Amino acid sequence: GIDGLDKFKTAGADIVVADVMMPRMDGFSMAKEIRRLSPAVPLLFLTAKSAIDYVEKGFEIGANDYIKKPFELRELIIRIKALLRRYGDNRSDDTKFAIGGYTFNTTTQMLTMGDNVVELSHFEAMILERLASNIGKTVDASELMIAVWQRDDPSNRNSLHGYIHKLRRALRHDPAIAIINQRGFGYMLTIK
Repeated sequence: GIDGLDKFKTAGADIVVADVMMPRMDGFSMAKEIRRLSPAVPLLFLTAKSAIDYVEKGFEIGANDYIKKPFELRELIIRIKALLRRYGDNRSDDTKFAIGGYTFNTTTQMLTMGDNVVELSHFEAMILERLASNIGKTVDASELMIAVWQRDDPSNRNSLHGYIHKLRRALRHDPAIAIINQRGFGYMLTIK
């Protein structure tokens, strides 16, 4: 972990693939420091730790993807290529959404409205990006869970609802904005 961080500081990287369990500095600690230095570099965790708490911690730190061991090398290559397509060429370009009176920057995960600035968690930012890309349309709950946790699992539905509640609170200063629960289907971001 320390060696990886030193290499990142001196040479940078197009993408960071980090194991969670490393000697002297674990992958989570290394990733926190890398995120502080470069909020936009694509970050993928590899780990034998499959408990949802580890997956959640990885995404909260700012991972863009998470792959559990054992895995096929081909799957790792596919995921790296997908991350580079999505983030690699545009790392210096912030993607921004206008949501009512707010501006949402997907790279910095900041939601701003005047002097009001909210730093979203990685999960909140991933969910809001999906909703903001589909304003006025219902985004299937399964699609949101697959985007965030890579699987549609009934145990994630309460977590998803919790993150939606946090997003509603973050967007509360513009009364024209609503996140509507379309029962049995998903969620819709609307602006009056």
